[in-house]
Amino acid sequence: MNNHVEEYFFKEGCFIEEWLNSEDDAELSVAQVRVEPGVTTHLHSLTETVERYVILHGSARVTVGEEQWHVTAKDVVTIPAGTPQRIQNLEQTDLVFLAICTPRFQPENYHDLSNAFGS
Repeated sequence: MNNHVEEYFFKEGCFIEEWLNSEDDAELSVAQVRVEPGVTTHLHSLTETVERYVILHGSARVTVGEEQWHVTAKDVVTIPAGTPQRIQNLEQTDLVFLAICTPRFQPENYHDLSNAFGS
């Protein structure tokens, strides 16, 4: 079954291309994320959703809770449910990664924290 959704801009500050996100397979979603050069996504959290970033192209600084890491292609970052997170593209080209969520991503689970922490 193909429920691919063409790329769209998401309020987090990045572009999303959903590869799999369906009620028929509620345990998992897979999306390709594109962050433009120099952009840092909004600090946010996902309730009831564990997210994994699988870096495909580029170099970034990822923040998960109080921790920060430099990541490049083939790195995987696991983000526990409810944990503040953001990613900053450090390159002059697009940062591209997969966002794999369990259970599947649902917009109502996204919470923008940028105003709450002055970020």
